[in-house]
This record gives sequence, C-alpha cells and structure tokens, in this order.
Amino acid sequence: MNQGKYVFTQISSFLPQRIFDRIVASYRGNYKIRHFSCWNQMMCMMFGQLSNRDSLSDLVLTINAHPAKFYHLGFGKGISKANLAKTNEKRDWHIYQDYAYHLIGIARKDCLPDDETGFSFSNAVYAFDSTTIDLCLNVFCWATFRRAKGAVKLHTQYNVRTSIPVFVHVSAASVHDVNAMDNLTYEPGSFYIFDRGYLDFERLYMIHQSKSFFVIRAKNNLQFERSYSSPVNKSTGVRCDQTGHLKGFYSLQGYPEKIRRVKFHDEEQNRTFIFLTNNMDLKPEEIAALYKHRWKVELFFKWIKQHLKITTFWGRTQNAVKTQVYIAVITYTLVAIIKQQIKSTYSTYEILQILGTSLLDKTPINQLLQKKNNQDVKELLYNQLKIF
Repeated sequence: MNQGKYVFTQISSFLPQRIFDRIVASYRGNYKIRHFSCWNQMMCMMFGQLSNRDSLSDLVLTINAHPAKFYHLGFGKGISKANLAKTNEKRDWHIYQDYAYHLIGIARKDCLPDDETGFSFSNAVYAFDSTTIDLCLNVFCWATFRRAKGAVKLHTQYNVRTSIPVFVHVSAASVHDVNAMDNLTYEPGSFYIFDRGYLDFERLYMIHQSKSFFVIRAKNNLQFERSYSSPVNKSTGVRCDQTGHLKGFYSLQGYPEKIRRVKFHDEEQNRTFIFLTNNMDLKPEEIAALYKHRWKVELFFKWIKQHLKITTFWGRTQNAVKTQVYIAVITYTLVAIIKQQIKSTYSTYEILQILGTSLLDKTPINQLLQKKNNQDVKELLYNQLKIF
C-alpha cells in the first residue's frame, strides 16, 4: 500500500482529511484561497516540526529545494516565506485547535493505558499544570508578562495512563493558573492531580460536585480541623490520614463538606508533603502515589520543548503563535497514533528522531519503525578488511 510513497506522505495518510475539510469549511478557512489551502499550510508546518527546522526561512528553504515533490508531499503548487508568514498570521487558529482535539479523541480510544502506574483502580487519571514560554516583548508586544518580559502559558491536562495531552490552552503569562481550571470539563469518577498553585477551594468543590476526585498538595498555612483519624502504616511513609473540615470563613464557604488530609514523608527527597483529596476510599499510599505521577506532565513539557518547535516561533502575532502550538500538538498526537497502530516498540522520542531524517525516503513506515535485531547481522571477517 505504501510502496513508492514518501515517508511524510505515509505519515499524513493517518490523518482523517475529511474531518479536517469539515472543520475548515465551518470556519471558511479556504474562502477566496486558490493555491495554498489550510491543508497545505498544515503539511508545511508539520514538515517543519518533524524535520526540526529552526526558523521560517529555514523551513521554506528546505521545502523549496524539492519542487518536484510538492504535490506528493501535500505542499500545493508552491510556497514562499511571505505567503506562509501571512497565512500563519491571518488564518484562524481555531481550525487547528479543533482538529487537534479530534486527533486527541482518536488517540484516547486507540492508545492503551500504561500498566506501569500500578494503581488498583481503572479510573482515568489526569495531571493538570502549565509551563511558561518566554518571548521577546519587543517582538511579541501582545504577550505581556512583566514590565520588560513577554511570555505565554501553555495549560495542559495530561492523561497519566496513556501519556496523551487531552486539553491544551494557550493564554497570556499574566493569567493565573487557577483561572485555567474554569476551562476544564470534569469526567465523573476520574482523578485530577494539581500542584498547590491551583489550591482554590471553590473550584475544588466544583470537582467534588461533578462526582470527580482531586488530589492536590496543600499549602503550609492550611487551616484544618480534624474530625477523626484512620490507622496508618508508617513504614510506607504515611504519617497521618485524617478526615475533617476546613477552618476559616472563606475556605469553609468555598468547600463546606468534609475533606481528607494525608501527610506523607518521602525518604528519597527527605521531604514531607500534605495532600488534600475528596476520595475517602483509596489507601493513603495510593493518594501519595497519585501525586507522584503528576511529574509526568512536567516531563511532557520538558520533552515537547526539546523535540518540537514551541519555544522558537515562526510568526509574531498571537494567531501565528497559537497556530504553531496546536500544529505541534497535532504532530505529537499523530506520532502517538502511528506508534499504536503499527505496534512500534520505539519510544515517541525515538520515532521522532527516525522520522526527522527519513521524511523523503520511500521505506514503508511499518518497516522503518520496527526495531531490528542487530545481533542477527553478520559482520565481515576481520581478515577480509586487510588490504596487505
């Protein structure tokens, strides 16, 4: 099926193009467009993500070096730096946001849960956090953060079991992290893990009313009144497991029902953590383990900053920045879908490294992404390498 097709063409064949065309039509993205459609734009930007281009000039130069392959790679009839820059600035970024969420929905169905979590329950587990992407305020004047510094925030809801981001929101860096919680849709029975920067009892009570569970790290000045304590095994690191109510007028008004407090000592870091949760059934060790898995979203931020282009942007406007971010999410999610569908044993990072140098090859992708057993390769005899 893939014989004679470029690797990049094989990658794009995993994308549901009819869904994309439907989204573009809803936003009239191709209105009065003759040569460089939204699909051509996304293909060019994805090629830049996978080939790790450093700038818009670098991307256009690389693409224009292969004019005979434009049609087969989905780039249209031609591309110029001015045309691509104008397209990124003018075309609605919501097109790529909606398409990214559609791909995320596919990935959530296809990608199997990671059994390494070791939880005793099958409920979904989400970690929610944000990362700040620094920008030059003189160039990105709309991205206000501090007096002499510009930045944007990338708020992400990350599925701990499948390693897939299920919600991505880009905002100005001046927006407090707590406000991003208002954009979430809580699934009944699922667990949501937060750092203490998200400690807002009124919003946590909304999670409780949605019949979902939260695990959040408490602040040092927490006012808590204990009603009763449960027996604990201190050899596991748990110091106390208490149930009670919050103290203080505003705290109690925001969260009027009972809440659970777990104190845990991590011997590796020699640190003591206090967690709050509305789940009364799990063992206190699992409450601590849930918060420990929150660091997976931190690793995701570190990984995506290193291996995809979201820290150096190919446009200056807010529309161009958001377009590039959501196409990066599309690229990451597509790689995860391909990895699952062809049953590749490579990691996502390894797949990106292989694809980055193989986009213009014609090797079938299922062969390209299957690990070879190097022990089966017979080396030449040492004597045959001697000339004299």
